[in-house]
Amino acid sequence: MDLKTWQEIWGRHRGKIIGVLLGLAFGWFAIVYGVLKAVFVSICILVGYYIGCRLDERVDWRDFLQRLFQER
Repeated sequence: MDLKTWQEIWGRHRGKIIGVLLGLAFGWFAIVYGVLKAVFVSICILVGYYIGCRLDERVDWRDFLQRLFQER
């Protein structure tokens, strides 16, 4: 398969590919370290992803932290 074919496959099935890779990684962590540790690592990955998305969007961190820790 050439590069163009791989790009088409990636373009059509990006979510499925990422989902399969994440499922594979979680399964591997669960087998090697146990389910609770795998859940902890997954939560850390999600938090890191969230922070990375905010950095890409150039969010004002002072405003973000004020909204996060405001009194309710």
